Amino acid sequence: MDAGNLFDREIECEDETILTIKQSFIGDVGCVVWDAALVLAKYLETSGFRRRYGELTKKRLLELGAGTGATGLVACRLGADVILTDLPDFLPLMEMNIQTNESALMGSAKARVLKWGDDVADFLPSPDLILMSDCVYYPESVGPLVKTLVDLTNQGGQIICCYEERTIGQNAEAHKLFDQLMDPHFSVEEIPRGELHPVYNSKEIHVKQYRRKTDVSEDTLS
Repeated sequence: MDAGNLFDREIECEDETILTIKQSFIGDVGCVVWDAALVLAKYLETSGFRRRYGELTKKRLLELGAGTGATGLVACRLGADVILTDLPDFLPLMEMNIQTNESALMGSAKARVLKWGDDVADFLPSPDLILMSDCVYYPESVGPLVKTLVDLTNQGGQIICCYEERTIGQNAEAHKLFDQLMDPHFSVEEIPRGELHPVYNSKEIHVKQYRRKTDVSEDTLS
């Protein structure tokens, strides 16, 4: 990756540790840290998150559509063992950000390719928690994404999904389809804004918890 195309985004953790996230001027939308990723990352540091999910130390997390890997690396700073996943084009950027922040990470972090809809056997057993931010964007990718979420979770498995609300165009259509396809398999609850980070939150950015309803063996995804 050409260093001349990169620029830094610093994320200050609650313990004042600074994570330096390399972003790229060139590439798809996943090459920068979007607001939803930052809102989710900072939620992981709150007492509201700990009340719901406990401490992250030694928990196994998987981030879908990780892009730069910023959210997963904050989780790793908190002690989680994290797998950052995205398409092949993003692998070098995720690996670079792991290496850049290696001395600050309290858990382990790995970057791997995962194309939604493909076999997930190499990512099992199911992670303790799945993270995703601004992943529901293109309607054609929603079916494969939901299939991957179903395949990665067992009964009671949890997903935290953060996204910026966009009410027009294909993004709104994608979210409507996502809700339809998720409903048979997951219950959903929106995290109240009062539980989010007091600074890193917005009425336009939603954080939702999805919990798997039934055992994977009983499910079929239409």
